[in-house]
Amino acid sequence: MSFGMGSGEFLARYQSELLTRTGEHLWLVAVSIVIAAAVGIPAGVWVTRRPKMERWVLGFANTMQTVPSLALFGFLIPIPIIGGIGARSAIVALVLYALLPIVRNAYTGIKEVDPAVRESAVAMGMTDAQILRQVELPLAAPTILAGLRVATVTAVGVATIAALIGAGGLGQFIFLGLQTVNSRLILLGAVPAALLALAADFFLGRLEGRMQR
Repeated sequence: MSFGMGSGEFLARYQSELLTRTGEHLWLVAVSIVIAAAVGIPAGVWVTRRPKMERWVLGFANTMQTVPSLALFGFLIPIPIIGGIGARSAIVALVLYALLPIVRNAYTGIKEVDPAVRESAVAMGMTDAQILRQVELPLAAPTILAGLRVATVTAVGVATIAALIGAGGLGQFIFLGLQTVNSRLILLGAVPAALLALAADFFLGRLEGRMQR
């Protein structure tokens, strides 16, 4: 592609593909965060009831964060059922990366509930399930949401690497730009990804602030 092409012409040429790649990126992030939340929040709550498991559950989540993202994508490809080329491996990798902030914040949020509040709930005759549902989770909600916020922003960034295993997303432009030494293609993928991360951080931050109030 010629570097002499005007910006307007350049954007017009890639407008349709940009919308497609952005949709793929959003889908990868949304699905992975929903799955990570469905697994991580109950896991964090469960650990508060099983203190001996804290070391193992949080240790696993911490370990996943230490694995380089490119290596994790590569490890998943040959694994049957959850691996392979395409979106499936990408979603599994994104879920594993999102677990740590979600599990840790769910655990922290529940543990930081004032013991006096729990004692009052017990004195009122509430069961453990009722205390969890009506007292602990509402009070821990801002902390849990903060974990979801961190996980979402992280997932937006890591999802760009998913293009290397055929999962699509905005990373397609970035890697194509690197291959062709075209800075405008790199920016075409990097700028929208950065804007998505900023937008997710802003809106989840506003929601977190409302919950705190």
